[in-house]
Amino acid sequence: MTGSRVDVLHGVNLDMLGRRDPDHYGTLTLTELEVKVKHFADDLGLDVAFFQSNHEGQFCEWLHRAAENTDGLILNPGAWTHYSWAIHDALEIAALPAVEVHLSAVDEREEWRRLSVIRELCVGSVQGKGVDGYREALEMLKERLGK
Repeated sequence: MTGSRVDVLHGVNLDMLGRRDPDHYGTLTLTELEVKVKHFADDLGLDVAFFQSNHEGQFCEWLHRAAENTDGLILNPGAWTHYSWAIHDALEIAALPAVEVHLSAVDEREEWRRLSVIRELCVGSVQGKGVDGYREALEMLKERLGK
C-alpha cells in the first residue's frame, strides 16, 4: 500500500486562495495548502501530485490521463462542481477512487452551491473543514486503496 499515488486536482479560482473571501476559504494560498497536503500525504505513506487549472478542458484532459499513473484522486473543482457535466464524464472515464473536497461548507451556503455533479462518482465527500479536509480525504483514499 505504501507509495500509492494520489493526484490532487484543484479547479477554477483555487489559484486565488489567500485573496478570496477568508471567511469561506481561509487565508492559505494554494502553494501553502499544497505544502500542508504534501505533509499529510507523507505522514500517511502516500505519494501526492498536484494540478490546478482555470480551464475546464485541461481539467478534463488531466482526468483522461489519470489512470495511467495515479491510484486515486482528490478533487476540488471549485464552481465546476455544481454544473460541469464534462468533468463528471471525465471522472467517470478515469474510473479511479476519488474524494470530493471543499474548503467551505458548500451545503450550507447558497442554494446553487449545494448541487454536486461529481459526488455520485466519489467514494467520499469532505467539506467545511478547511485544509484538514484534505487529510481526511487522503485517509479515506488510503483505506480504500488498501482494500
